[in-house]
Amino acid sequence: MTTTKNPAGKGSVTPYVSVRGADGWLDFVEYTFETEKAFRVRNEDGTIGHAEITVGDSVLMAFDARPEWPDTPSLLSVYVDDVDRVLARALGAGASVVTELTTSRIVGDRGCRIKDSQGNIWWLQTHLYDVDPSTLPALFADPAEAAAMKALQESFDTEMRSRV
Repeated sequence: MTTTKNPAGKGSVTPYVSVRGADGWLDFVEYTFETEKAFRVRNEDGTIGHAEITVGDSVLMAFDARPEWPDTPSLLSVYVDDVDRVLARALGAGASVVTELTTSRIVGDRGCRIKDSQGNIWWLQTHLYDVDPSTLPALFADPAEAAAMKALQESFDTEMRSRV
């Protein structure tokens, strides 16, 4: 018998998302990221007790939250080959934009934030290039980059404050 460090392709950290309407959330993930169908284990009442879906090289696990539990939205960061295409698919699947598409020279990514219909926030990004750490002080001092970073922070802050 062979034993692997992490079973079934899971990484050292695997997100486990508690969501109301897990079937709809899994459908959203399948459509947006063009994945294989999720593995779903149902409870006796038809809700999902456990599900696994692979996005890129990462496994996400999910289950249906019980009605009496508080909302526990997840914050998920996903690197994709074409963020513009994935954003369009996400919007087509019912997501809304939290942070507009932005290209950041500070991180070397083009990305955005979206909110799915269950309230989870997704960072969607395409990595364009590696940033030389020695250039970071100059990049942070650049007024255009500072303004872009401020807009990124403020859009997320506005979304999170709207939930209180």
